[in-house]
Amino acid sequence: MNNCSVEVVQMKSDLSETCHLFFSTLSNPTRLGILELLRESSGNVTQLAEALNQEQSMISHNLKPLVRCRFVFAVRKGKERVYSLNRETMEPLFKIFAYHSEKYCPTGGKCLTDRGLREQRKKDASSPLHFTHH
Repeated sequence: MNNCSVEVVQMKSDLSETCHLFFSTLSNPTRLGILELLRESSGNVTQLAEALNQEQSMISHNLKPLVRCRFVFAVRKGKERVYSLNRETMEPLFKIFAYHSEKYCPTGGKCLTDRGLREQRKKDASSPLHFTHH
């Protein structure tokens, strides 16, 4: 393998690792709940715990990776920390999820059965903007 190939493999590996960590952090329902709440307004651990009906320790535990990955920012105000959403990164993601769900999830977020998937493919194939994958 020449140096160029090694660099490309390393870049793909780094990107894969970044994507894995990114989506692993987001794959937790409690963390997603926190992010959704923070879209509405900033809050402290107590407020988030009450809104999600969870123990404060569970919320604190789940805030750590969100802060570490900079999905959420924390600012100390007196004795408490106030958390806010990193809107620059997270709002475009929420828009992508909403768009994908509306356009490609006809079952309201449930995965299609094999039969439903075949029916959806037929419907998609009749669409004027259908692209085939090779």
